[in-house]
Amino acid sequence: MLSEKIKQQIRDAQQNLKLALPNYHNRPGQNKLIAEMANIVAGQYHRHDRIGLIEAGTGTGKSLAYLLAVIPYALAQSKTVVIATATVALQEQLINKDIPFFRQHSAIEFDYNLVKGRSRYACIERLKQQLVQPDLLTSAERNQSSILETLAQAWQQRRWLGDKDTLPITVDEALWHSISADPYHCSKHDKRHQQCPFHLARAEISEAEVLVVNHSLLLADLAAGNAILPPPEDCIYVIDEAHHLPACGRDYFAAFAGLSQPQLWLDKLGQLSQQLIQSLPETSLKDLLKLDDLRNELLSLLKPVERSLSEWQKRWFTESKQTEYRFEHAALPKLWQQQAEAIASCAQKALTVLEKISTAVGDVALTPAKRKNQSKLLQEISQLAQKLEQQHTLWQLFSQPQAEPAFQARWVAQDEQQQLTAHACPLSVANTLEQLLFSQAYACILCSATLTVLNSFDHIKYELGLSAHPGLQTLRVDSPFAYQQNGVIILPKMRHEPTASGYTDELISILPDYLPQQQASLVLFASYWQMQQVAEALRNKGFSLLVQGEASRQALLSLHQQQCDHNKTSILFGTQSFSEGLDLPGKLLTNLVITKLPFAVPTSPLEAAMSEAVTRKGGNPFVQLAIPATAKKLVQACGRLLRQEQDQGQIVILDRRLVTKSYGKAMLDTLPPFRRQIEY
Repeated sequence: MLSEKIKQQIRDAQQNLKLALPNYHNRPGQNKLIAEMANIVAGQYHRHDRIGLIEAGTGTGKSLAYLLAVIPYALAQSKTVVIATATVALQEQLINKDIPFFRQHSAIEFDYNLVKGRSRYACIERLKQQLVQPDLLTSAERNQSSILETLAQAWQQRRWLGDKDTLPITVDEALWHSISADPYHCSKHDKRHQQCPFHLARAEISEAEVLVVNHSLLLADLAAGNAILPPPEDCIYVIDEAHHLPACGRDYFAAFAGLSQPQLWLDKLGQLSQQLIQSLPETSLKDLLKLDDLRNELLSLLKPVERSLSEWQKRWFTESKQTEYRFEHAALPKLWQQQAEAIASCAQKALTVLEKISTAVGDVALTPAKRKNQSKLLQEISQLAQKLEQQHTLWQLFSQPQAEPAFQARWVAQDEQQQLTAHACPLSVANTLEQLLFSQAYACILCSATLTVLNSFDHIKYELGLSAHPGLQTLRVDSPFAYQQNGVIILPKMRHEPTASGYTDELISILPDYLPQQQASLVLFASYWQMQQVAEALRNKGFSLLVQGEASRQALLSLHQQQCDHNKTSILFGTQSFSEGLDLPGKLLTNLVITKLPFAVPTSPLEAAMSEAVTRKGGNPFVQLAIPATAKKLVQACGRLLRQEQDQGQIVILDRRLVTKSYGKAMLDTLPPFRRQIEY
């Protein structure tokens, strides 16, 4: 329970923050959030099952609310607060703005840290090796050696933190990959690497009472048995942007691996073993011989699968432009089913031995001249370990028997050279989240501005597997914004539905009427193709447009801001990725146009498999999957308009289905309570 001392600490901290916030005025919604979140984590509703689903509308002050509610209690109980976000933008806001402000003004002392994956950090030793040994670089990378020189100097002078997010200059993906930390190059046991950015960052974690991570790192750490973060029973989790967690979980626990020509990379593994016999001490000989035996065994298991491909490919890929084939009900060819468990097991054993060998390579004391060769060996080990890991994860998923309805999506993808990659993805991560997180955590708050679907928490409860939790609390706090006074939703009369052939032409014809002069407009499209068609036609009519894909997102937004600052007309065109996480307050957005409801086309193997499973259970995929997903995206898109209490503007939706279809009214009713102007 919350002691009187902690309650008073929360009240005092809130009072301090009020005094520090410019133009502060009391928000009843924020007070309710603080009280409910604090009661949930303190076990006020259930002694052991401390879980809350919290929907907090735009402008409720959600971030400060959970910091106030959770940190004082966590410190009193010696628990670590782990805040997980889905987007880099929110992570940066928390680390650079919200948490420093809270710590400075709340009078509560605590340490905090941002935890990022290993690949977000540079390995300074690798960077130095490339500068010392330029022949390690490809010709393209050699042209960029001046960039590496700049980075090395910036690190030395402490002007760069050694991570991808604070790079002082632009570095392309290939060059970054060549200097990024990985477990093979950047071992903590090697003295040369102890001062590398990754290990320095990890050393700071143990001191911090508040850790900020992303969803993927949280899932990876839970799956690895808490290699980085404290055990769940010692953590109070705040999972912000929690509507992303189910999809993020599916992505993380999915797997893929190449099936074509396994001999090519397994031969490289054999050649590597031969090379290492020459350079490693005799104590590693047993491991090298074992690795070669496992390599041969894995090849003998993968060869029959490869041979079966020529027969199957002709049946699967019957159309010239077809790139994917999904296994209905996740039913694999019989041979693959028989081989799956043995392949997964053999790949895992080989990976374990390779990791031991990698440690031995790193431990060898070398002269500077021989480090060039060591770096090359570690690079090869890293690449081959990745191949083994991919095979292990894929075939482990393939080895799981599938009842009907299946709980996995399984498919193969074919590239232009007719090389095949196999994929497996869970349809739901509810059981996994239950085992790793919800049943283990001391407390867990899941929050977002869009958790309900069609005004109900049922959909997110089902996706997260929380329906049967005895202590689960739900709370919905609406935005304090004056939607009625500050905004209007306009539904102009449209002749065509978006699925009709004449819709794009009608869009080109009607859109100019809804792009007011000397205002900031954002036009959202459901398809990239349609956006380009409309952009070309409007430019021919004399419109100046900023179109997604024609420059970087940041460059487009900078141009947009410049035009708005000079009271010029500015029109941004974007697709789905512009409908969430885009913050355009004040005069940066006064006119939002949504061309059509963002229904996803269920063409991806994962979406098709999910629909199949719902149908198999006697359900309706359109009602159970498509409508909830679209309603959620529509709410997120409409959330772009009012970002601050004083903002004003209009939303124009050019999709007649909101009026003509049975689900239209329910979707409209999930949107903020703007005034409505329906022209039908």
